Order: sequence, then C-alpha cells, then structure tokens
Amino acid sequence: MNEHEHLDRPAETSRAETLDERRIEELSSEELTIKDLSIYERIIPRVLRNMLVVSVLLVGPAFWFYGWAGSIGFAFGAAVSYVNLRSLTRGVEGLADRIVNRNSREKGGLIILRFVVRYGLVGAAAYAIFKSSPTAFRGFLWGLCVPVAALMAEAAWEGYAAFRRTE
Repeated sequence: MNEHEHLDRPAETSRAETLDERRIEELSSEELTIKDLSIYERIIPRVLRNMLVVSVLLVGPAFWFYGWAGSIGFAFGAAVSYVNLRSLTRGVEGLADRIVNRNSREKGGLIILRFVVRYGLVGAAAYAIFKSSPTAFRGFLWGLCVPVAALMAEAAWEGYAAFRRTE
C-alpha cells in the first residue's frame, strides 16, 4: 500500500456511522428522497419565521443605539430583507422549475428580470434612506443583516436536531 492509499482511507469507522449506513441501505431510495424533501421543505418557512422573531427582538436594541430614526430604518431593512428572501425563494423555485420542466409557464427572461429589479429596488431604497438620515441608514443596514441571524438560529436548530437523532 502506498502513501496516497493510506491517506484516502479512513482510519476507523465509528459504530454510529455503520448503523446509519445500514439504515440508509435498508430504506429504498424513494423513501429516502421523500424524507429528505420533507425536511428541506420546512427549512424556508422556519427561516422566514426566525426572521420575524429576530426582527421583533432586535427593534429594542436598534432603538437603544440609534433612536427613533435608526429603529424605523431597522424595521424597514428587516422588512426589505424578509420580502427579498421570499422573492429569492420564489425566483429560485421558478428557475429550477423552468430548467427541469421544459413546459413551464414562466419565461426565463422574466425570472432573471425579477432578480435584477429586486436588487435595484433594494439599492434605491438604501440610497433614499442614506440621503435622508445617516442614522436611519445604519439601522437599515442592520435590518438587512436579519437573515444572517435567522440562518444562525436555523443552524443551531439543525445541530440540535442532529445530535438528538443520534442518541
């Protein structure tokens, strides 16, 4: 055995990995696909719900640091990021449907146009807020970061769920 073969092979497989491999082999590929789809279908609504919760929880600190203008900017940024994520989800689903299903009702150019218009509107809103109030603009930028906090909460939930399944 040469050096490369030794590095590519895992040193030892754990008991949990072998049990998981057996469970996967026992399931038919159709059952595994349906199970995976049901798990992933629930992620987007959960992230959107997390965004709403994080937005409500962070309006107070935004008011504390930036006052009324900053908290209104934060609320506006959080609303824009929520609508942006929902629109992005619809766009990706439409684009995937367009690629997979050749008889799709949606036109490819319209899907791409929606992507471009969405980011143009976010940029225009940011520019308008920036010109009106620098404090509101800071709050707006914090509001645009709400999806990051929601995704971090989702990652923590998925980690917890993964550890709970292995026990």
